[in-house]
Amino acid sequence: MHIHILGICGTFMGGLAALAREGGHRVTGCDANVYPPMSDQLRALDIELIEGWDAAQLALKPDLFVVGNVVSRGNALMEAILNAGLPYTSGPQWLAEHVLQGRHVLAVAGTHGKTTTTSMLAWVLEQAGLQPGFLVGGVPLNFGVSARLGAGKTFVIEADEYDTAFFDKRSKFVHYRPRTAILNNLELDHADIFENLAAIERQFHHLVRTVPGQGRLVVNAREEALQRVLAMGCWSEVVRFGARKEEPGALRARGEPHAFDVLRGSLKVARVDWSLLGEHNQLNALATIAAAEHAGVAPEVSARALAGFENVRRRLELRGEAGGVKVYDDFAHHPTAMRTTINGLRRKVGTQRILAVFEPRSNTMKLGTMKAQLPWSLEEADLAFCHSGGLTWSAEEALAPMGRLAVVCDGIDKLVERVVAAARPGDHVLCMSNGGFGGIHAKLLEALARAPR
Repeated sequence: MHIHILGICGTFMGGLAALAREGGHRVTGCDANVYPPMSDQLRALDIELIEGWDAAQLALKPDLFVVGNVVSRGNALMEAILNAGLPYTSGPQWLAEHVLQGRHVLAVAGTHGKTTTTSMLAWVLEQAGLQPGFLVGGVPLNFGVSARLGAGKTFVIEADEYDTAFFDKRSKFVHYRPRTAILNNLELDHADIFENLAAIERQFHHLVRTVPGQGRLVVNAREEALQRVLAMGCWSEVVRFGARKEEPGALRARGEPHAFDVLRGSLKVARVDWSLLGEHNQLNALATIAAAEHAGVAPEVSARALAGFENVRRRLELRGEAGGVKVYDDFAHHPTAMRTTINGLRRKVGTQRILAVFEPRSNTMKLGTMKAQLPWSLEEADLAFCHSGGLTWSAEEALAPMGRLAVVCDGIDKLVERVVAAARPGDHVLCMSNGGFGGIHAKLLEALARAPR
């Protein structure tokens, strides 16, 4: 089959492209914006990529157009497809029909930590010899690719609550029909499509409804929103994790995030010693252990595998050092994720200075829905630098409570100039964005190397 993917450079659609190619299909695709790591992966797979949405792409005559949720009515290529009456489907629907059917699907849902936890779970199953397939919204360093079919029965997928396509407004994850589902956490996000938290909770319950009676729900015990989701109805085994005190059957941690015992009730079942930082990753590990157990992997086996987990690209990834200043890249864009990421780096660097550089790029942040949370998200940073280009609300007003600790610039080059002027040897510059951020990492390293010290 020849499929042509509209929106191929998104993390999900790019992973789908890799799976289709591995499955023997001919794959082409188009998109408007291209940036690593997905662009690199597509080039490595030798997938033909067309810039833009020209209707002339109909001349490719694919058997099926697979449409990403970046595409809306008015898109020139999509309008041509509709007018010609050509066959099309959504990415999640194609995946469900051509990849997931007949597999033990392990789905990882939640506002934060989906990519990291999906990668952890895939790695644990791999080390246990299960040869899982997976689709991750990033590039796990242990695998080097965001997706593969796998030779085993299990398939691990990052389960996003964002809508499926312009013609299917259900959340992506309702297509996956998992046997094992992690519900990691739940906050208001995607304010461009969800009116409030209750609307997202309803979508999460749609996911819960698809898990069979012999399935397992792995649920964060600290999240009130998830307890409300389960209260709507639950038909599967529930294993809770992260409880702050002993709870029968639940998994919890005892110790620091980088070295901790895993307890079930009062019984120690495993110990994790690894390189990852932050309480959020400790919780991700507990969720992974509980989910892998449902696929037949004992907790102590999972813990040994986690010791070799190398995380995901763009998760506190050190991009380089110049002039004695380290520059990191991280995908964080929601205020809670930003706060968590900064806290993780703070635990690592102690009292050394952290310069947080970020852009409110996600649809939710562009709307200004969470602008009031920005000072809270940046509390553990010593200085904050915001790229305000394209915003319709005032970043200066939102960051005013931080006073002189916050700098706002509407251009990347000006932002780089201000960061370099403030940085000094021993500092840690943390860049946070869910996009390419205008190549700011390389620009910072180049400017830092030139700057007199």
